[in-house]
Amino acid sequence: MRILIAGGTGALGSRLVPMLVARGHEVFATTRVAAKAQQLGATAIVLDPLDRDAVCKAVLEVAPEVVVHQLTALSGAFDLKHFDRFFHQTNVLRTRGLDILLDAAVAAGAHRFVAQGYTGWTNERTGGPVKTEADPVDPTPTPASRESLAAIRHIENTVPNTPGIEGIVLRYGSFYGPGNGIGKGGDMAETIAKRKVPIVGDGAGVWSFIHIDDAAQATVRAIEGTQTGVYNIVDDEPAQVREWLPYLANVLGAKAPMKVPVWLAKPLIGEHGVSMMTRQRGSSNAKAKQELGWKPVHATWREGFLTEFNG
Repeated sequence: MRILIAGGTGALGSRLVPMLVARGHEVFATTRVAAKAQQLGATAIVLDPLDRDAVCKAVLEVAPEVVVHQLTALSGAFDLKHFDRFFHQTNVLRTRGLDILLDAAVAAGAHRFVAQGYTGWTNERTGGPVKTEADPVDPTPTPASRESLAAIRHIENTVPNTPGIEGIVLRYGSFYGPGNGIGKGGDMAETIAKRKVPIVGDGAGVWSFIHIDDAAQATVRAIEGTQTGVYNIVDDEPAQVREWLPYLANVLGAKAPMKVPVWLAKPLIGEHGVSMMTRQRGSSNAKAKQELGWKPVHATWREGFLTEFNG
């Protein structure tokens, strides 16, 4: 198939493109640096993803059968306290950038559109510890995350409901592995190794992880399949912070994380950061396993962290 990936040289795109090329697909990747896409085996398309005319022209010229939205704009130290400010440009790509790309895909006659979503802090923070796609997203997000949640809602409401094209949204869990913060040389891993990430309060926040290569394999399934709708792409073991953080510190050869009360952490990481550490809910992958025929190679973060850092 002819496949166009917007954001083809990002953290996930750089793992996805070689997989698709190896499966015999003709891959085109939008990027700001042509050499990066070419090294991955894709035909590079250098453009501004917010330039409607340029995007429409490029997509019409490629005439792809499938278009994939993997656009993000993350750089610098992760800022939990000013969450929306940190994600602002990514949220623009999730809204205006998505709309431009989706309009172009429909105009070019693409039959399928795959978009990157997210699951984790977006889940409703009441009820059971693990949520499915049938559960609502958080109706009362923290003030610092409202813009980001609205952008994610936009993806989920728009992509599967656009006439004339099959739309699927993959809600990825928290990435780890090559090119990510929790990966060799990653900033999050280094911060944990330096004992600078504490367990806040009771550490009861539940996180769902996914190895970047497992996320890419799920995306291959979505590209080649016919399913539409929203799917959680996470591993088999949602885990509380008080479980996974000490485990990862041990894998990294670091001392156990410190424990700090909420009142001390809140001025530093804000209400949203505290919520992620104490109230966040995890996500189930049962729907993706059953309907996409996918399962993660790294079934749990326990095995995955060991493989990533000690493999």
